[in-house]
Amino acid sequence: MPSMTRRLPVIHDITEHEAGPYRLERLDLEFSNGERRRYERLHGRGHGAVAVVPMLDDETVLLVREYAAGLHRYELGLVKGRIDAGETPLQAADRELKEEAGYGARRLEVLRTLSLAPTYMSHQTHVVLARDLYPQRLPGDEPEELDVVPWKLDALDELVVREDCSEGRSIAALFIAREYLRRHG
Repeated sequence: MPSMTRRLPVIHDITEHEAGPYRLERLDLEFSNGERRRYERLHGRGHGAVAVVPMLDDETVLLVREYAAGLHRYELGLVKGRIDAGETPLQAADRELKEEAGYGARRLEVLRTLSLAPTYMSHQTHVVLARDLYPQRLPGDEPEELDVVPWKLDALDELVVREDCSEGRSIAALFIAREYLRRHG
């Protein structure tokens, strides 16, 4: 499929506003056809995030069940978290894995970076495959210990129809990891 190259809109003005953990920007844009519009975008204050796909063995991923305030229920998904200042995505993934699931990983690999809602948000999440796991727990910031749930990768079709598994980053990362492992062992 041929890619269409367009000239990016001209930004005439940006105004910033504080919005809790985000910085809201309002952009005054002019498109190549002369149309002017105002867009808003959110910038996180952190250094990005990681979604970790921890493989207990060649066929089994470890999921965690944690409280999701946005939906006021417990949600089943991947280990996720912010990248702290000075950390690489791989270091953040290993730390979050130890904090949330009680495992470290000897082999970590960034598979790709996902955007959350690129039309209005700059947030990006690095999908990290974690293999050769070993037990190790670090204290985390969760108010309660998370349930760790082993799940077979060949049963992703059953996982994605569950009511308690709806987080898009987890679902996308699991399919990306499954396809990667099928191709690269």
